[in-house]
Amino acid sequence: MKKLTLLTLTLLACITATAQDGWTDLFNDNDFRGWKKLNGAADYTIENGVVTGTAKLGTPNTFLATEKSYADFILEVDVHVENLLNSGIQIRSLSTPDYQNGRVHGYQVEIDPGPRAYSGGLYDEARRAWLYPLSMNPKGRKAFKPGDWNTYHIEAIGNQIRVWVNGIQCTNLVDDMTAAGFIALQVHSIGKASEAGTKVRWRNMRIKTENLESDRWTPDPDVPEISYLVNQLTDWEKRKGYRLLWDGKTSAGWRGAKLDGFPNSGWTIHDGILTIQATDGGEATGPGDIITTDQFSDFELELEFMITEGANSGIKYFVDPEINKGTGSAIGCEFQLLDDAKHPDAQMGVAGNRTLASLYDLIPSRMLSNPYSTKAQIFKGIGAWNKARIVSKNGHVEHWLNNEKMVEYERFSQMFEALVNYSKYKVWPGFGRWPQGHILLQDHGNTVHFRSIKIREF
Repeated sequence: MKKLTLLTLTLLACITATAQDGWTDLFNDNDFRGWKKLNGAADYTIENGVVTGTAKLGTPNTFLATEKSYADFILEVDVHVENLLNSGIQIRSLSTPDYQNGRVHGYQVEIDPGPRAYSGGLYDEARRAWLYPLSMNPKGRKAFKPGDWNTYHIEAIGNQIRVWVNGIQCTNLVDDMTAAGFIALQVHSIGKASEAGTKVRWRNMRIKTENLESDRWTPDPDVPEISYLVNQLTDWEKRKGYRLLWDGKTSAGWRGAKLDGFPNSGWTIHDGILTIQATDGGEATGPGDIITTDQFSDFELELEFMITEGANSGIKYFVDPEINKGTGSAIGCEFQLLDDAKHPDAQMGVAGNRTLASLYDLIPSRMLSNPYSTKAQIFKGIGAWNKARIVSKNGHVEHWLNNEKMVEYERFSQMFEALVNYSKYKVWPGFGRWPQGHILLQDHGNTVHFRSIKIREF
């Protein structure tokens, strides 16, 4: 029997170790067996295990996708991207003839070398846009090293997706829209001839699909979880003190702002959606506003809303229904819900202070957490679900739209008092500075939908 050489023994040991730990390399050194190119015409090459994607002018986003579909897995890969090029790693993604003629869509782990610094965030390609922007996780914005190799660790297990870049957690997402799909490497489309030929590279790409618990990383307790589960609380949310403010089925916990009970008509509950039906477009001229039976002072409120074309509505807080018993809406601070493009109210007020996500008639909304995007880019559109978030703590108040901060102010400050004194609210003494108040969903005569209403108190 021939003696095994030291090299042979070493190779056997490596193969055995790989089989034992359950990891599988997704690329060999020579070709793209098991992969296919989708949508665009950017070029991909492979040499010594390094995959290089090269941007090409005049082509849409290009994806090099696995032929195999993956559900639960842990994926690790090193990434190097030139600073002019944005890129991403698709996971649990799809390409089907019935969706935009085969356009790739699904979860994308961001590769973003630009000043926005959202690398490791989670984008929903060709579907819902940003799900986990790093405006929610400033620590994560410092993880990526431009111009260098960066190591990504991605966990997609059940409805949880978590991402680390260079050992720093960037994403902590809960979402159940897509449970399985392919993995793909994106070369983003470019708009300038000077960007042609820019490159993104991947190496050391491996995946594990079984016995995952031993290789899961411990989440950073400072990284907030963002959930898109409908009318449900996650374990993390329960531990943080959240509760559902609407149960998704009944009117429990709510009443008409000027009624003892819930309106008999005009507000409907169907398939987990709370809807104000359109009437004449007037302020509280239909079934009227609804308010919580409870009052709140320091709180964090989150909900999803869907506005119809040309619609006007609002989410009010610190509402006192006793001070306006006449016509019109109950009085309180308002997170404006509006179709800015179609409703005339967007052009009224002062400097845009009646547009979507503004503190109505007082402070206009703008991109405070992300100056590299616009509100129009962050808004997911008419007929789509959008997240609203209102935080009130020790007098400091914030408005967030789809996890981007749009407004912040101090409600006990001289500046806020001055703003009130030059607004329609000046006739209400102490407006916005009451110690507590109800939360209100507004009837403004247009169809608007609400769901996943949750709150925690500080």
